Amino acid sequence: MSRSHSLPAYAVFAALLASAGLPIYIHAPKFYVDEYGVSLAALGGVLFALRLLDVVQDPLFGRLSEALRSRRGLAVMIGTSIMAVSMFGLFAVPPPMSPLIWFALMLTGVFSGFSFLTINFYAQGVVKADRLPGQGHLMLARWRETGALLGVCVAAIAPVMLGGFMGAPFAGFAVGFLVLALAAIVMMRGEWVSDGLPPSMGFKAVLGDPLARKLLLIALVNAAPVAVSSTLFLFFVESRLIAPGFEGPLLLLFFLSAAIAAPFWGRLAERYGAKPVLLSAMVLAILAFGGALTLGPGDWMIFAVICALSGATLGADLTVLPAVFASRMARISPSAAEGFGLWSFVSKFTLAFAAVLLLPALEQAGFVSGAATNPPEALMLLTLLYAAVPCGLKVVAIVLLATTDLKET
Repeated sequence: MSRSHSLPAYAVFAALLASAGLPIYIHAPKFYVDEYGVSLAALGGVLFALRLLDVVQDPLFGRLSEALRSRRGLAVMIGTSIMAVSMFGLFAVPPPMSPLIWFALMLTGVFSGFSFLTINFYAQGVVKADRLPGQGHLMLARWRETGALLGVCVAAIAPVMLGGFMGAPFAGFAVGFLVLALAAIVMMRGEWVSDGLPPSMGFKAVLGDPLARKLLLIALVNAAPVAVSSTLFLFFVESRLIAPGFEGPLLLLFFLSAAIAAPFWGRLAERYGAKPVLLSAMVLAILAFGGALTLGPGDWMIFAVICALSGATLGADLTVLPAVFASRMARISPSAAEGFGLWSFVSKFTLAFAAVLLLPALEQAGFVSGAATNPPEALMLLTLLYAAVPCGLKVVAIVLLATTDLKET
């Protein structure tokens, strides 16, 4: 198989990881609230505690990935199995103990497998991209992030669509995840190589590099708006727009827009440079999120336009920024495992931060998921958190990026 012909394997593996990432924050909290009556505050606390575990876990997984790089294929197979089995337990197995404890145990398996696999996958991508013609990092990013976004599309919509013709849609989603995991393992089996890769430079090379530190900070701030909107998306559609049943199509529109836009952002970055393309996408994201501030009951059609625009900007965030970081890693820490251990942490921490702050705040304001009516102040808070907070965070990201020189990457 030629170097470029193996790129679809990276798209499939990225789809698997994406299916286990963002959709967990979209579906899992609401599933355990509606199905088992677990409180939003308790779920938010568990999600945050698990992400605190990542403070230690992700960097250690970076070191473990480096130590196992000669046996990376076997390590990835084990990690994929742990993640897939935990996903099945989360959605397809009735809790044999307290639902909250079961939720925490299964998510520990999902998150741990996700962390280890993400680090290995992106580190291997640095090796792969350096062997591709032209701007290899952007070429690989187009395939990888488009696959990831398509994976998110399917994972976001699958439980809703399956609910139309089966009684246990989330169990069906879990079975489909198992099948995708098997396909990803088979397709990537020949890609886990480390031939010619220099020794690890450790965390010091990454954290000691001013540009790498700045890129990690930009990633942290820029990912936060997506974390906020993803955590609150289902609640906003159901309770603010009063559009139950439209959650699935709107989610699909959001992520499908991102998937369609991702290759175009990548090509624009190759032609005009990463920085102006990212800044343009961030400004468009502010305009899109700002439009949601004015919405109320029945405004789902306007919200569909907002979903399409904000989804398109997500395509830039997930394609161009990781490619810039990977390019920098290729220069300062070619093995890249520790670097992407840090990248994985900052990308996921935003989701935990959103969960631990937003869900308890809504509950404190009197918000009840699925209720026929909610207090006006709770709905106003929901709107502000969903629309205004992401705008403010994007402004901070724009300032950080505008003051960063990317010519060294």
